[in-house]
Amino acid sequence: MLEPIRIPLAFVSGHLYPREDPMSENLLSQYRAIDTDTHITEPPGVWTDRVASKWGDAIPHVKRMEGRDIWFIKDQPVGGPGWTTMAGFNGSYPDSPMGYEDIPKSSYDAKERLAHMDAEGILAQVLYPNVGGFGGGGFLKLGEPELMLDCVRAYNDFLVDWCSADPNRLIAVASMPFWDVDACVEEVHRAASIGHKAILACSDPRAFDEPGLCDPHWDKFWAACNEVGLPVSFHIGAGDVSDLISDVSGLGTRRNFARVSSMIFMQNVTCLADLIFGGVCHRYPDLKLVSVESGVGWIPSYLEAADWQWTAAEGRKEHPEMDLLPSEYFRRQIYGCFWFEKAGIASALEQYPDNMLWETDYPHPTCQHPGLEEGWAEHPSAYAEKALRGISESTLQKVLHSNAAALYGIS
Repeated sequence: MLEPIRIPLAFVSGHLYPREDPMSENLLSQYRAIDTDTHITEPPGVWTDRVASKWGDAIPHVKRMEGRDIWFIKDQPVGGPGWTTMAGFNGSYPDSPMGYEDIPKSSYDAKERLAHMDAEGILAQVLYPNVGGFGGGGFLKLGEPELMLDCVRAYNDFLVDWCSADPNRLIAVASMPFWDVDACVEEVHRAASIGHKAILACSDPRAFDEPGLCDPHWDKFWAACNEVGLPVSFHIGAGDVSDLISDVSGLGTRRNFARVSSMIFMQNVTCLADLIFGGVCHRYPDLKLVSVESGVGWIPSYLEAADWQWTAAEGRKEHPEMDLLPSEYFRRQIYGCFWFEKAGIASALEQYPDNMLWETDYPHPTCQHPGLEEGWAEHPSAYAEKALRGISESTLQKVLHSNAAALYGIS
């Protein structure tokens, strides 16, 4: 194991700097921890530098509006780097940094990200998008199929370039044009050929008037992912999350944000149910599937219910080919990611140690890198020390390193 290090960080002018109260131990560096859900704050030129200029202002681009950097897809604002990059910021949504100069450079610069990982004792990070949406749905705003596909490919090309700073530590996950399953199949093979280590699927295609994940419509997509040997990720918030901003319940911005952002974890229950009961796991037994940023405390309870209901309904009478219980399909090929739970994770880690993955959600609003006045949030190693206290060494080795290392081919 590596020598334990701990360098707590504070944000000052674009960097997360060491604090003055270093801890003597770092569980993350000891186990060469792999962070399985982080996000890249896309630099302003991702699409304008890569997509044909004939599309003009329809190309995703950044504008400075009243002192704030805002991303636009066509003429529609789709957030900004300050709202998705809150690491080190002393505040909460709707308060946020104003733009790129106010956020850690490690959110958008690969070399700075590696330095940040070194300081925290993190071996590798898996990278997910922001602007195009957590399942690619943001690109539908473009309304032009050719441009939509060009933008997906431009992002995937950019991410491989970004991760080239150290492709064993920066793990690229390819976005997909899920509105066109044949284009998805082509992009799966292209993404695998240029260095992506995983595929990002839309976890709730029904929200965009596409068939649900249990529909045979997707079989050629699953087959392509299976053929190239890449795991498929289902990130929360990949469906309809308009309530997160619009406050249709009239609760007020902060209360509504807390309500909706906690409920979107449960979208992935439906996702897993479709994959298991829809027979995807049965038909593609070697395909690895990951529930990203959804937490894991609910997983044993759900799987117990799924087993009970499948048995009570005598599901095998109708589908005798499905010879495993839902929990057995999960154990064989599905993973879940955790980053804030403490009391709720013990059962999941005990029952499914081979299926659990640790993450930080860096640099999102509820990531493990709080602002200067620490309160509800903790830095990664401080969280690990508390949440994983009493967990066996063999389980720690799995959930912090070996499960993810095998899944993403990290040496």
